[in-house]
Amino acid sequence: MTVYQQILIACPLVFLASFVDAVAGGGGLISLPAYYLTGMTSHFAIGSNKFSSCIGTMFSTGRFLKSGSFHLRVALVSAGFALAGSYAGARLALFLDDRFLRLAMLVLLPFAAAVILLSRKKDSSDISTFEKIPTRRAMILSAGIGLALGMYDGFFGPGTGTFLIIAFTAFLGFDYKTACGNTKVVNLASNVAALVTFVAAGTIQYSVAVPAAVCSIAGHWIGSGLAIKKGARFIRPVMVFVLVLLFSKVVYDMLIK
Repeated sequence: MTVYQQILIACPLVFLASFVDAVAGGGGLISLPAYYLTGMTSHFAIGSNKFSSCIGTMFSTGRFLKSGSFHLRVALVSAGFALAGSYAGARLALFLDDRFLRLAMLVLLPFAAAVILLSRKKDSSDISTFEKIPTRRAMILSAGIGLALGMYDGFFGPGTGTFLIIAFTAFLGFDYKTACGNTKVVNLASNVAALVTFVAAGTIQYSVAVPAAVCSIAGHWIGSGLAIKKGARFIRPVMVFVLVLLFSKVVYDMLIK
């Protein structure tokens, strides 16, 4: 397959993945398979995907920060603990069979989708109640969210951004828009840390990853703009779509193993 053909395959799918990721997380469920479709080996597909997604995430993160749709202290605490949790999760993956987590996901994913669908509409998801939580408790919850989902990311991975949004809204009372902004800061920290590793290892096919990164920027820019403008009524259905996609992936992976 020529580089031109690889670009034609990867770029449209990376744009779609980035749009979804900017709104609700989980874009890797679309973008990583896109790189595999180009015929790349696993290491180059993962490295190239991390490159384009990291570049795109920088732009959506910047847009959320510019709009004020974030809580920096919560995001930074969660990001720090997520990095530690990701390392611990990766180590744990060396000793445990991920089939147990896949089985748990078959229960948790429909439950998470039901929580989103059954939550009250505009009044409960566009208004933040974070200010009612004592500062110390908020920081402990932020650390716990970062650590737990960082471990999930290191151990299993798919849908981490979506689960972060759910956690920030369910446990800290943020509206969906602010939860998205917080999630982008956490994602950017973990993406940059991973990207450094792939760059050092030389496992990025820049001839495809660079054009795909341009598409990623476009997808993240448009997606974050719509999320900021429309709020929960736009973010919620995209999150449900990601959860359905993740559920389908878990079922498929279990059936072929």
